[in-house]
Amino acid sequence: MEYGFVDCHCHISAREFEKDLEDVIQRTKEAGVETLVAVTEEVGEFDRVLQLQDCYPDLEGGQRSVNPQDLDAALPLFYKHRERLVAIGEIGLDFTPWCAPSHQDREDQMSVFIKQLSVAKELQLPVNVHSRSAAQVTIETMREQGISRALLHNFAGKPSVALEGVKAGFFFSFPPAVCRNHQRDKLIKQIPLEHICLETDSPALGLDKHERNEPCNIALCCRHIADVKGLSTQTVQIVTAQNALRLFPKVQTHMQHISL
Repeated sequence: MEYGFVDCHCHISAREFEKDLEDVIQRTKEAGVETLVAVTEEVGEFDRVLQLQDCYPDLEGGQRSVNPQDLDAALPLFYKHRERLVAIGEIGLDFTPWCAPSHQDREDQMSVFIKQLSVAKELQLPVNVHSRSAAQVTIETMREQGISRALLHNFAGKPSVALEGVKAGFFFSFPPAVCRNHQRDKLIKQIPLEHICLETDSPALGLDKHERNEPCNIALCCRHIADVKGLSTQTVQIVTAQNALRLFPKVQTHMQHISL
């Protein structure tokens, strides 16, 4: 069976793509990307993702909410579209000083995260997770909450922490930004390929941080991972696509379904 690229985490509904989305999608297809797992950053983007999914059936959608207001608004959508969901995400923790300057901010994020994990368990869906400056506590929380399928996107934690996630059965994805330097080479080398997926996080985290990133750039991170691990790009492409389909089984069985 042949596999195209699966972009496990991108923001295709972002405003940066509004003016030339048709061209972006065309370049995406020409680059061999078979499926996008589209994530959003606020509840208001959900309708936009639904519209895009109707136009481009290969899109899989997403929803992130890290504050109580967004969670309250998102929950009815989770249940309303439960049969069409492929995952709950983007959810998670961001403990950087500008996102969580106080202990109370971190507590609030954790409270919402646990509620989102509970919804994912109830709906028997994987989670697409953000863990900036919070790698260890994110993995520990998911394990404590009984999560068995998770993608930690743009992971930048310590290799030892990542291996705890591997033991739990979690997956890790890396965007083209890893090509800018060798800071995460040790991390990538130690995570088994069977637990790695590809992402672009577009329009952010491209090769050049001053330029808009696109899903068509996914081959860049594939090539970098292959170089770091001493493997062929074809091997990395195939195995990461297989990983994505194991993580998000509805992508394979319901290619026209959508994720929140």
